[in-house]
Amino acid sequence: MGKQESKQGDVFGYQFRYQKMVQGSDPAKVRRMSGDKLELFHGLRSDSMKLGSFKGGYVGKRHTWISKHFSSIVFTAALMAFLFLLDSLMGSIFESSVVQSNSTLNIVSSDKFGDNGGKNLVQMYDRLTNMASSALVERELKQDESKFWKESYRQASVWSHCADRKESIGAGKLQSNTGYILVSANGGLNQQRVAVCNAVAVASLLNATLVIPRFLFSNVWKDPSQFGDIYQEEYFMKTLKDEVNIVKDLPPHLKSLDFKEIGSLITDADISKEATPVEYIENILPLLLKNGVVHFLGYGNRLGFDPLPSELQRLRCKCNYHALKFVPKIQEIGSLLLRRIRKYDDPRNTLDKQLLGNFITDRLNGPNTDREPLKYIALHLRFEIDMVAYSLCEFGGGQDEKTELQAYREIHFPLLMQRLKKSKPVSAEELRRSGRCPLTPEEAALVLAALGFTSETYIYLAGSQIYGGKSRMQPLTNLYPRVITKEDLLSPSELAPFKNFSSQLAALDFIACATADVFAITDSGSQLSSLVSGFRTYYGGGHAPTLRPSKKRLAEILSKNQTINWKDFKGRVTKMITGGQSVRLRGWGRSIYRQPRCPECMCRFQ
Repeated sequence: MGKQESKQGDVFGYQFRYQKMVQGSDPAKVRRMSGDKLELFHGLRSDSMKLGSFKGGYVGKRHTWISKHFSSIVFTAALMAFLFLLDSLMGSIFESSVVQSNSTLNIVSSDKFGDNGGKNLVQMYDRLTNMASSALVERELKQDESKFWKESYRQASVWSHCADRKESIGAGKLQSNTGYILVSANGGLNQQRVAVCNAVAVASLLNATLVIPRFLFSNVWKDPSQFGDIYQEEYFMKTLKDEVNIVKDLPPHLKSLDFKEIGSLITDADISKEATPVEYIENILPLLLKNGVVHFLGYGNRLGFDPLPSELQRLRCKCNYHALKFVPKIQEIGSLLLRRIRKYDDPRNTLDKQLLGNFITDRLNGPNTDREPLKYIALHLRFEIDMVAYSLCEFGGGQDEKTELQAYREIHFPLLMQRLKKSKPVSAEELRRSGRCPLTPEEAALVLAALGFTSETYIYLAGSQIYGGKSRMQPLTNLYPRVITKEDLLSPSELAPFKNFSSQLAALDFIACATADVFAITDSGSQLSSLVSGFRTYYGGGHAPTLRPSKKRLAEILSKNQTINWKDFKGRVTKMITGGQSVRLRGWGRSIYRQPRCPECMCRFQ
């Protein structure tokens, strides 16, 4: 596999180098190789024409001159013919390469991002994108590597994971039992993960027995997967056995109860969002003691982060970072995905081992001693049509875009439409200035270019269908042709067991993003981005950088699109990203899943 992939990589790299020349902003540079040869050819032809003009007064000397310089003339003619043939050959080869490369890109783009119905390129920042293209060519010629492949602050390495440290738990706490907690979690993979760990903390708080959580079927996600289809049940129970009682099912005498009739059905309307421990003790504990069971239906983000006892915070971290292991089926394909991205078989860090277990150490082709693993960025674009439509922003697509998004809102967001009718309208410009617009693929590409990542950088794209299809992705793929997804790297037969299981597919994206050399997010509110960045903080050891652009600050920078020069743009974007990478302790009320750097979850070593 290694040799074959290496050959494919060489071919791809050859195609890419010419494609990048074609995409450059200066046509003269693009054609400099063949242009030089043509200039030489035309120059020689011009010289030969000048020679012909001498035949008036020098007819008598012509034969003498030809005899004297016969060998030079033959050599020049042969050189001209050779250069002409070479130029034609190179042109045909390059043209074939570009056609093949563009054909592949079109197919991939159509599969990944949907057909755009023949729409033209959608680009909002033509001037900046042209400058970025020139800057990338110049950077590659200098062979400069971006400094953002590494963490910006050394202080990140003094924090280490330790939420699994042993704590003294009273024996009587686990022996006594106030009742059973049944949880039906909603949402997708990442929302359900948060719900599971919140339920673990609540069970400990109320001294109750937790039943392995169930996952509700969602009309949005359309995934029937249950806990045991995604996570290892036995490992989950074993890891937490000294701190929380966990069972796989309710006792028979409780299964037949009508939870709603006895008052033990708890919905979102019965408990506050991010509720405090006091609310659980006052409202839920009495029901547990009375009925022996409560059922949290549609449970999710229903436990606040502060105030909360430190032991419960630690327990949530232990659940998220230690107890929830993907099942072998996901680990196996996840390790295969990672091998093919890196073209490397061995584990590189703690993140690999924690997420993939023994599968990452099962070498396919023996040890890799001849080369380094290929580095890549994982980019989580939140530019799906639901995000775009709900934002109410405009993205340069004109009236067609406005009409399409308005129709989508009317069908999928009726409550939003009702609220809009009663509220004062906010302009698209104000929405963008306030940082409420999702980043487009073009904006993400400009950020990466400003940070010094070259056009040869591999970018693993996580997420769903990109709104606008190929035309919307083109500004990104023009600057960074090596955009790949799990569908590119895994065969249909390898992906077949995950078909129609969106949460299991999302687990593969989770693995690819968490183990990436660099993780770039475009929406800090995304659960996937929050959980992945938390994993990288917890297990990365200060060597797993995450790029967090501020949408508000970036919008202000991009508003100067028509006047700002590239040096200033690069400097301001760099300052924005560096500021987001500063080492901070978790703030009050902040998510412990996103920011685990706190005494409850991590230990500091001087």
